[in-house]
Amino acid sequence: MKRLKVVADDKIPFLKGVLDPYVEVVYLPGSKITPSDVADADAIFTRTRTSCNEALLKNSRVKLIVTATIGYDHIDTVWCEANGITWVNAPGCNSSSVQQYITAALLVAAGEKNLQLADMTLGVIGVGNVGSKVAKAGAALGMRVLLNDPPRSEKEGDHLFTSLDNLLTQSDIVTCHTPLTKHGTYPTYHLSSTDFFSQMKDNAIYINTSRGSVTDTAALKQAAQTKLSGYIIDVWENEPDIDMWLLEHALISTPHIAGYSSDGKANGTAVCVREFCRFFGLNILPEWYPVSIPPPPMSTEIQIDCTGKTAQHVYYEAVTHSYPIWEDSQRLKQNPEKFEYFRGSYWIRREFVNFFVSLKNPTEEIINGLVLLGFIII
Repeated sequence: MKRLKVVADDKIPFLKGVLDPYVEVVYLPGSKITPSDVADADAIFTRTRTSCNEALLKNSRVKLIVTATIGYDHIDTVWCEANGITWVNAPGCNSSSVQQYITAALLVAAGEKNLQLADMTLGVIGVGNVGSKVAKAGAALGMRVLLNDPPRSEKEGDHLFTSLDNLLTQSDIVTCHTPLTKHGTYPTYHLSSTDFFSQMKDNAIYINTSRGSVTDTAALKQAAQTKLSGYIIDVWENEPDIDMWLLEHALISTPHIAGYSSDGKANGTAVCVREFCRFFGLNILPEWYPVSIPPPPMSTEIQIDCTGKTAQHVYYEAVTHSYPIWEDSQRLKQNPEKFEYFRGSYWIRREFVNFFVSLKNPTEEIINGLVLLGFIII
């Protein structure tokens, strides 16, 4: 009997060697996978760089596509479903990673702009797995948090949510966590438009870690020069051919790695392996998870003397120890041509839950805030 065949993006971590004893696995650069590569494949494991559409799949025998990502706009889901191809994404796999990124971004931006986050309002657009955790992080930092999610509002009522107009006019910092959709009741393509930015408060800060085309690049460039005090961008239109002006002038600019903690990537890979085994009825690795994830380059033990320090100052020390976000930004600004390299060779970043914080003279507020962010207090 012919062995099952999988074509996998070669940048999916922790995958190599896992399924190889049982099925044929071909590892290829995601952006270079061709129709001939998948013609005799039974499944595809992908990230965002492979367009899984009719052009790729029409003459293949592919029956399953699993993306090791939350987003799935690189999959033509309508065509796949109409042609008997099952697709699976990994909702929530990197939600804690994005939470870590946004928390670090907020604290670094506040430090550079001399802002007190506890006096500010955070507007979260898109309150799924990621947005929900970002909202909790904002609350942990003492911020007032406004939520906008029309699909959830329709199902759950308006009591937890606010309209987009109200969110934009009231928020000091606005962060986007929506999927990318061009059709339907609530399309998000170029959601952040000229009108969107015109409604934001003067000197507000804009953050996008969702999908590049949620932001209208031209509108953001105009707003950056006339309206905003700063912006933070992890996702870009036309990646990896990103806008050099936006790159240069951003408070923080990174190469689509907000969700790239090693923990988040391990979660996404686990979805690939488990869903493949389930779909094809293989009782080999139904609960597989990477045996071990490498430790980060910095110590996982953090000691902070809280004497004379504000809660925000202590949060900054703990968060930026675990994730010095400016290093990712500096690397991209200095070498924008290495956008894909930085994604494919990303360093070992571990989430807050892997760090142990020892505090001297902490307040109850500091302890509670760090615990809510996910740190282990010792």
